[in-house]
Amino acid sequence: MSKKQSDYLSSLLGSDATPPSPTPAPAPAPMPSAPRPSAPAEAGARPAAMNLLARDSALSRVASGEVRQVTQLLLDPSRVRIWHGNARHQASLTEDTVRDLIDAILSEGGQKVPAIIRRVQDDPKYDYEVIAGSRRHWAISWLRANNYPDMMFLAQVHSLDDEAAFRLSDIENRARKDVSDFERAKTYVEALRMHYNGKQVRMAERLKLSEGWLSKMLSVGALPDWCVNAFASPADIQLKTVYPLAKKVQTALIAEPELVKAMKAVAAKLSGDQTQARANGKTAVLAIDVVKQLMDAGVDVDTTEPFIKFDAPSGRTALSVLSSNRNGVSVRVHAGSGATEAELVAMFRSALHAVEKQGRGQRG
Repeated sequence: MSKKQSDYLSSLLGSDATPPSPTPAPAPAPMPSAPRPSAPAEAGARPAAMNLLARDSALSRVASGEVRQVTQLLLDPSRVRIWHGNARHQASLTEDTVRDLIDAILSEGGQKVPAIIRRVQDDPKYDYEVIAGSRRHWAISWLRANNYPDMMFLAQVHSLDDEAAFRLSDIENRARKDVSDFERAKTYVEALRMHYNGKQVRMAERLKLSEGWLSKMLSVGALPDWCVNAFASPADIQLKTVYPLAKKVQTALIAEPELVKAMKAVAAKLSGDQTQARANGKTAVLAIDVVKQLMDAGVDVDTTEPFIKFDAPSGRTALSVLSSNRNGVSVRVHAGSGATEAELVAMFRSALHAVEKQGRGQRG
């Protein structure tokens, strides 16, 4: 985490992360028979007095509220729920995706980095909810269910309202590469409505973000489900790759119903391709190819059915011939088929041969 983010987090927690230093134990009293020279006695009395003063000062700071003590608890994770505003896509948490954390907890003999939680008042099934640390919560829950029943969930209890909880969760997730832009963007869309009355400027100020960057994230977070389902996983939706598509979808939804219809059709086909790829253990259609196909939807649409098609080993169309006349042969190479360059070259040669056999080859 960068220094700027760390400072922001510290200010957000109101110095909760720095509990008072423990008071040093007083030195043992000297034996009665030992001589007590005046100079050493004065030197020893000074640290003792300073210890007492330091302790009084620390207690005064706690009492005044200047310093707040942090409560760390070891909990049964089944009594702790995930806060509804948590950015992480919970369905993506599996043994495979959390394996590195599980192994780290086992090698260290338990969880070392505490999660951040707050008390729950409205649900008798739970005592707390996780504001930041849902991956740690999942890992401990899995370990307890798989031969480590004594594993406990380590957490710090903080008193936070929903807006403060959202900001705290966001600042932690900025430093985590395993939380996708889309997961964060979805929470931004919800937070804009719930905490900031739709005012992007106010939200940017509170989160210490640029207005331009926040606007882009909100566009990505507002992608409709039919568009999201075209991707292999929500984790594939990253700001840099998907923002141009999000902007186009946003505009089309307002004023271009025909374009939306064309994009929905392409998205539905891509969604089916992704499902089939997962079922067959095949390579999913990459995010960059999904974006390209959706961006191309409705642009110079050629409704003419291809009269020759070639499929890749994946079963998806890789190359098709749309037309052939004296001006040339129109060939389309389909993105996301999984065909190799050599396979496409072989298909192209076969296409030209088939065109000639049908008597539809180029005529001079």
